[in-house]
Formats: sequence, structure tokens, C-alpha cells
Amino acid sequence: MIRNTVHRIAPSILSADFARLGEEVRSVIDAGADWIHFDVMDNHYVPNLTFGPMICSALRPHARKADGTAVPIDVHLMVSPVDALAQSFAEAGADLISFHPDATSHVHRSVQAIKARGCKAGLVFNPAASLDVLDWMIDEIDLILIMSVNPGFGGQGFIDSALRKVEQARRRIDASGKDIRLEVDGGIKADNIARVAAAGADTFVSGSAIFGKPDYRAVIDAMRKELAGGA
Repeated sequence: MIRNTVHRIAPSILSADFARLGEEVRSVIDAGADWIHFDVMDNHYVPNLTFGPMICSALRPHARKADGTAVPIDVHLMVSPVDALAQSFAEAGADLISFHPDATSHVHRSVQAIKARGCKAGLVFNPAASLDVLDWMIDEIDLILIMSVNPGFGGQGFIDSALRKVEQARRRIDASGKDIRLEVDGGIKADNIARVAAAGADTFVSGSAIFGKPDYRAVIDAMRKELAGGA
């Protein structure tokens, strides 16, 4: 059994200052972010419209640590159809691309198309969505993303029933023996991140809880302290 024990914090630029996106990305990386999370919405699959591949391409040079090491760009597609936009984000510099199974006609083909472009592929599950597709796809993916809010807008409160889904996904990952990241997105803050980790998550998307505060490092440090057991 392979278990990811390294926690990753992935600030969502959905809550960043859009007028200063490059600066915001650099600032949050300097504050300790592990990944940069893109919430891509099409005003069709979800009731909001955010940003496309051109923004990803423009921000790719900014997603680096001070020593020049590239920071992964984690793209969450809330769009339908999936394939064409996934290809465009891969070409724009994304490292991981995840999508909702119900947003594509052929889940396996969409996953393979993402991987053929050199990106890691993930599946995303809304709060009321079944995990049954994992019975057929878990050997093909690199990431599972559990939504702990209904997708579409930032700043929502955490849905507690998502913890049960995280536990179920963790059991499936452990049984598979695969090295698969288990990510949670929605309402993640310092005061609940430890509970989410205890349920089995290893990667945490946080938007307004980080970008809504004046000191990004203080928030990320507080999250890491909770993940370490409050020591």
C-alpha cells in the first residue's frame, strides 16, 4: 500500500486579486504554497465564468520558487465538454488536469487524452456524486478531488458530509496500491484542515481563507501547524 504522507497546500487563484495575478502567484508561493490551483468554470457546467488557457500560459513563468524550481499548476475543469479545453490547458503549461466524470461522454478517453499530453489526470466528485466510476478508473488516474462545497463560487462553507466521501476515496486508493493524490476543495481553513487530513486527504485547496487575509504565510503556516498535530 502506497500512502502519500506529504501534505500539499494548493491556494486557489479564484480568490486572488485578478488585477495582480502574477504578483499574487509569486507571493503565495513565497509564503509556502506547494501547488497553484486553477478553478476553471464555463458558465455552463457551473453558474460562473472564470479564466481560460491564456491565463495559465501567462502565469506559468510566475509559478516558480525563488530558486527557479517550477511549482505545479493544478487545473480543475468545471466545464463541459472536457477534451478540447483540457488539451488547451496542457499546452498552456498545466501539470495536473482534473474533470468531473459527468461532464464528458467518455471518461476513460478523456483521461487518456490528458495523459497523452504529458499531464497527470484526475477525477472530481461533487458533494452528492457517487464514487462508482472509480471501480473502472482508479488504475488510470493520478488524483482524486473531492468537492466539499457545490462548485461555482468561492467563499462557501465546508460541507461536513464530504468527510465521509474522503474516507471512502481513501479506502479505494489504499486498496488499489496506487500512488494517487487525494485532494479536497471547498471551505478549507486552519480550523478544519486537520479533520480533513484525518479523513484521508493529503492535498488541500484553499482560496478565500488564504487570499482573503493580509498575511499569506501566516495562514499557510497555521495550516501546516494543524496538519502537524498543533505542535
